[in-house]
Amino acid sequence: MFSYYVIYKPYGILSQFTDEGNKKGLASIISVPKDCYPVGRLDADSEGLLLITNDKSVNHRLLNPNSEHKRTYLVQVDGDIKIGACTKLARGVTIKVEGKEYKTMPGVCTKIEEPELPPRNPPVRFRKTIPTSWIKLQLIEGKNRQVRHMTASVGFPTLRLVRSKIGMLELGPMLPGDVIEMRRDEFLRKVGL
Repeated sequence: MFSYYVIYKPYGILSQFTDEGNKKGLASIISVPKDCYPVGRLDADSEGLLLITNDKSVNHRLLNPNSEHKRTYLVQVDGDIKIGACTKLARGVTIKVEGKEYKTMPGVCTKIEEPELPPRNPPVRFRKTIPTSWIKLQLIEGKNRQVRHMTASVGFPTLRLVRSKIGMLELGPMLPGDVIEMRRDEFLRKVGL
C-alpha cells in the first residue's frame, strides 16, 4: 500500500530522516512509515513544500526534467533585483553543477511584492543600507542548490528560499512542520501525474 505525504519543511531541517552533524533530519519533526522517502530535496537552509512517499514511480516521474513538472519558488534576494536579471533567470543562466558548467533550462521569473509567509526561525539578517526584494521563480528542473546558484549568477544572492508549489499542489495555509497525508488519486492529480 502506497503512502503520500506533503510537508512544509522548516528552515534548518535536512531532507532526510537521519540527523547529520548538528543538523536535524525529518524524523525530528514527523513520523511516517519506514519505507517512505522524500521526493527530491530541499537544502537545510531552504524551506517549503516537500513530498514524501514510498511510491518509487512518483519519484522517478517527478524528478525527470523531460516530464516538465513545474516547481515554484519564492525567493528573497539581496538587493533590489532588476527586470533584466529576471529576464536572464527566465531564459536560463550558466551555473556550476558538480564542478562543471551547466546551462539551466528556461523558466518563468517575476519580481513580486513580499509574500505572506510564516516568519523564518532564525529570521533573515536585516541590514538598513541594503534593500532586499522577492521573485517568484518557476522551474522544471532541480539541480543541487540551483536556485541559489542562479540568483548569485545575476548578482542577487538568495537570502530566503521557499518552495511554494509543485504542479498544482501548493503550501497554502501550511506552517513549517505541518504534514498532510493525501489519498493517492488526489496526490497524483495535484502533482500532475
